[in-house]
Amino acid sequence: MENKKRVVIGLSGGVDSSVAAYLLKEQGYEVIGMFMKNWHDESVTISNECPWMEDSTDAMLVAEKLGIPFQAIDLSEEYRERIVDYMFAEYKAGRTPNPDILCNREIKFDIFLKAAQKLKADYVATGHYCQRDEIVKNDQPIYRLIAGADPNKDQSYFLCQLSQEQLSKALFPIGHLQKSEVRRIAKEQDLITADKKDSQGLCFIGKVRIPDFLQQQLKPKKGEILTVDATHKAYQNQKIPAGIDLNDLDQQSLDDICMPIEYTPEDGKKVGEHNGAHYYTVGQRKGLHVGGTGKPLFVISTNTKDNVIYTGLGEDHPGLNRFGLFVPKVDVHWIREDLRLNPGQSARYQTRIRYRQPLSGATLLMKNEGLYILFDQAQRGIASGQFVAWYQNDEAIGSGVIF
Repeated sequence: MENKKRVVIGLSGGVDSSVAAYLLKEQGYEVIGMFMKNWHDESVTISNECPWMEDSTDAMLVAEKLGIPFQAIDLSEEYRERIVDYMFAEYKAGRTPNPDILCNREIKFDIFLKAAQKLKADYVATGHYCQRDEIVKNDQPIYRLIAGADPNKDQSYFLCQLSQEQLSKALFPIGHLQKSEVRRIAKEQDLITADKKDSQGLCFIGKVRIPDFLQQQLKPKKGEILTVDATHKAYQNQKIPAGIDLNDLDQQSLDDICMPIEYTPEDGKKVGEHNGAHYYTVGQRKGLHVGGTGKPLFVISTNTKDNVIYTGLGEDHPGLNRFGLFVPKVDVHWIREDLRLNPGQSARYQTRIRYRQPLSGATLLMKNEGLYILFDQAQRGIASGQFVAWYQNDEAIGSGVIF
């Protein structure tokens, strides 16, 4: 009999990875379950909503039920270095990180993948709601990352930083299913995780109050909350001129549209105080604790160097919306290397700047210094440090870190 392909699946103790493991076994793979322990510090999780002990026990029970070998691996050192330290550094710099995207690129499909390869695995698998397929172009295999079939659960955005090499080793066994079908299979197979709630919060850290988490390293310090008038002159230049070919925009116009506005204290008037600009992100409304303004206040910009938060009044404030963004050259990533744009080239794609946001049309212009993305419709709450991903239909083509 031919050798079975060996797959190591990340068993998180949730229903998705449990069913993924079951399906792989049904498909004839030799399956090994592995639980990743990524976090030790119980002091910042909310109550005990992410008891990793319980998750690892559930993962073990699922493996037992399926009759597959199981082991746990402690990646907390690597997780601290690559994810937690990155989060602190980004917040400190006044940017908004996305640890889930990094966790997939750096942990699950790098460190975990290497651990699996030590076990002579041909593939690693996860319970993500996305799909992968393979096409051949110029005699070369090209791996495509496709959205999950369940539109409410599609997680392709979280995998938008994977490379061809990583995708070549990845399997997503539940990507073609609806969540309801996954639950049904888990019940039919009598898996202990069948009715378990979906986990919330940072990948494997669990529910964390971000300010509490950040206070471990970023100390509170009082600063001013300023409000900027909707008639501020910078908003005049942010619109895309009607009827213009976007390739004809000069550098100044591109920068006006795509770069974040840099406010100074003279641009606003004081309406309150905060405990640290690094605890806030663009588009945020809660947690400002400023009353008496009539309309709600929204964060439109933070300056962690001067420790100032700039806000706008009402959800139609022009400071919340932008028609473009910029991704520096080093931060532009192509899943589809064969579709990479070279300086001077442009293309039309569908884009999103956050998980579960509906896709919206945009023009991508590649220049020497990086990628300019110009949206058909203004986007709300574009935050530096977050990821923009671009798609062709339901295929993720590339992504980048927003400047």
